[in-house]
Amino acid sequence: MFLLTQATNNRQFYERNYGRLFVLNMVVAAVLLAVILWVFVRLASRLRRGKFGSRLLVKLAAIFTLVGLVPGVLIYVVSYQFVSRSIESWFDVKVEGALDAGLNLGRSTLDTLAADLAGKSRSAAERLAETPDASAGLTLERIREQLGASDVVLWSGSGQMIASAGQSRFQLNPDRPTPQQLRTVRAQRMFTVVEGLDDPATSNSARIKAIVPVPQPSLGLLAESRYLQATVGIPPALVANALAVQEAYREYQERALAREGLRRMYIGTLTLSLFLAVFGAVLLAIILGNQLARPLLLLAAGVSEVAAGDLSPKAALQGKDELGGLTRSFADMTQQLADARAAVELSMEQVSAARANLQTILDNLTAGVIVLDPDGHIQASNPGASRILRIPLETLQGKRLALLPGLETFGTAVQQRFDEFETETQIVDHWQQSFELNTTRAPDTHANLVTLVVRGAQMPGGARLLVLDDISEIVSAQRAQAWGEVARRLAHEIKNPLTPIQLSAERLEMKLADKLPDAERALLAKSVHTIVDQVDSMKRLVNEFRDYARLPAAELKPVDLNELVHDVLHLYVREGDATRGAAQVPVRVELDPACPRILGDPQQLRQVIHNLLQNAQDATEGRPHPEVVIRTQWSEASKRVRLLVLDNGTGFPDHILKRAFEPYVTTKAKGTGLGLAVVKKIADEHAARIDLKNRMAEGVIQGAQVSLSFGVAS
Repeated sequence: MFLLTQATNNRQFYERNYGRLFVLNMVVAAVLLAVILWVFVRLASRLRRGKFGSRLLVKLAAIFTLVGLVPGVLIYVVSYQFVSRSIESWFDVKVEGALDAGLNLGRSTLDTLAADLAGKSRSAAERLAETPDASAGLTLERIREQLGASDVVLWSGSGQMIASAGQSRFQLNPDRPTPQQLRTVRAQRMFTVVEGLDDPATSNSARIKAIVPVPQPSLGLLAESRYLQATVGIPPALVANALAVQEAYREYQERALAREGLRRMYIGTLTLSLFLAVFGAVLLAIILGNQLARPLLLLAAGVSEVAAGDLSPKAALQGKDELGGLTRSFADMTQQLADARAAVELSMEQVSAARANLQTILDNLTAGVIVLDPDGHIQASNPGASRILRIPLETLQGKRLALLPGLETFGTAVQQRFDEFETETQIVDHWQQSFELNTTRAPDTHANLVTLVVRGAQMPGGARLLVLDDISEIVSAQRAQAWGEVARRLAHEIKNPLTPIQLSAERLEMKLADKLPDAERALLAKSVHTIVDQVDSMKRLVNEFRDYARLPAAELKPVDLNELVHDVLHLYVREGDATRGAAQVPVRVELDPACPRILGDPQQLRQVIHNLLQNAQDATEGRPHPEVVIRTQWSEASKRVRLLVLDNGTGFPDHILKRAFEPYVTTKAKGTGLGLAVVKKIADEHAARIDLKNRMAEGVIQGAQVSLSFGVAS
């Protein structure tokens, strides 16, 4: 509304933005009307439902609406009459006549000056009639002084300047008369024009220009026509007055044309003001009425909520009147009940949070946790217990542990141990016992045994807590350590007599060979050869024991894994073939040139590569199309270098796969099982991750894969 009022006082702003401002005010009025209608609908709905305080609110709103509406309508009627008469008084006939007279007076003055300049120019042209072109310059200078002109030019009939005096003498391209102007001169014997009054920006250079023909000399009937052009400046005061009258006349005509528009504009502004005032009064009346009725409505709502059993804290008004005090008293009455309910809810939330935290801890424990009732039924368990026992306990709630497939013996032993613990004199609050559990029910039970440490404790209410820890890896490590000590002692004890045995057999052959018949000599040679071969085999076995037991500490330094692979592959290369082994098994090499250097002991890494390739070739013996692949890969994401050896052999049985890195666990008839054990030991020295698995395709074993992951050298 403020912008619309400003538009009525600013014509340019009104012309540009009045339409948009009017629409904007209409939108505001429509929004207010929509709000009022919405409030009325709500009031009507409250009345229909018989809500307490609705009639009081309607009565207060009606009173405030009348208080604002009556003065607004009265002011609107008076303002409407005043604006209508004021606009009519702005446009007086005398004012319009005075402006017309002033405009005509200015035009007459300019026409008189132009006619006077044309007459004087015609007289000057007669003096130029007998003046030749060569001496016309001096004559033009005298004419310019006589006329008081700023510029005098003599033009030929073709528009070429013959001579000039004044400003045009210094112009490269003077203002030439147009062909139309020259035709007018020939037809009317003169041409005058007033220039520079059309644009206020050029009013300082306003001038009167006159063009007249120069009479032909008496002896020059066939000479070319000539024209005299004189330019005289208009006095600045006359220019200013003429422009002022012209501008005032133009504005008056514009206002006269916009008379009805102005009337509609002011009346529309008043009407919008009335509408906005009415809408504002109604809205304010509803708001004020609602404020007055609010305490009663709060009390009514609070009483209804308490009657319905809602004891939450009630809102209270801070006013100093009696209604405000009543609401505060009612709020104080329910505050204690609200505090009690909040305390109960807080306790429930804390219990829920503690339960959630406990469940999170149990879910992330590596140990297994099982809660049993006194009869051995499963009440709860965590994922760790399902992982250790290899059975989905979360789906077996309520089942007896001793009746689960594969856990019959274990469940019975646990139940018996709990019963014994209850009858014993309890020095500690728990019992502990180790169990060996066959989780896969495979034929080779020893290979599939899982060693568990089980702790049990009584819980309140007769429940029983069972905690399981899988210590199979610890037992495996202890077994490997024990085998290492055994290997060291056996290597020392066995190696000592091997050399005398071999030397004694060879000496017997040398002493007796010439003294025996041919048949017995052949038997002696064969027996000695057998003894020597077996001694060599025992020496190799003893050396493997020694190497495993006395593996030196790794001397780490930056090495190129690809170069180490190439070095070891020379042991497996046929002459003329760089990718196939000396045995019948081909070795396909896939090296990643992007692999950076790793930290490692070159000698130990060569042994790792050799052991893996030898195992892969042994595993593919007897296959129709045996193949071994050695591959290096650089992972940009993990910043690690991988070494992979793959074969298409028979793979590993499940019971071997779980203990493949333990000493003397092997599928070979004559193997010692130390190859992968040495690889694992060297991998641990290099802080490398090692992984062994079968290559599967549609559920069928297609071979084995061993991968080691090394960190890069800094």
